[in-house]
Amino acid sequence: MTQPAIYDTIREQIASDNVVLYMKGSKKLPQCGFSATVVAILERVGVTEFKDINILLDAELREGIKTFSDWPTIPQLYIKGEFIGGCDIVRDMYESGELAELVAGIS
Repeated sequence: MTQPAIYDTIREQIASDNVVLYMKGSKKLPQCGFSATVVAILERVGVTEFKDINILLDAELREGIKTFSDWPTIPQLYIKGEFIGGCDIVRDMYESGELAELVAGIS
């Protein structure tokens, strides 16, 4: 089966930064509580610079990221090209200390 063209865009976005967050809104102005929670957690573990991608601006990207990751909800966090998960997984990883270990050395 042929992959949608949007997958190439997603791969480029994920490869462009160590930490990429697909979210509703922006890191400066999140437009949902789950996105705001992930932004706050990233800041708490010391990730001050990350690429935020507002899926509300692009319907093709909004649907494409869900099929790309096989994950039905937003936000979606990628670290060093690897899909980490959504808000609940990020929160669990934060609480266990696993997220801080994963991002150690990433500013």
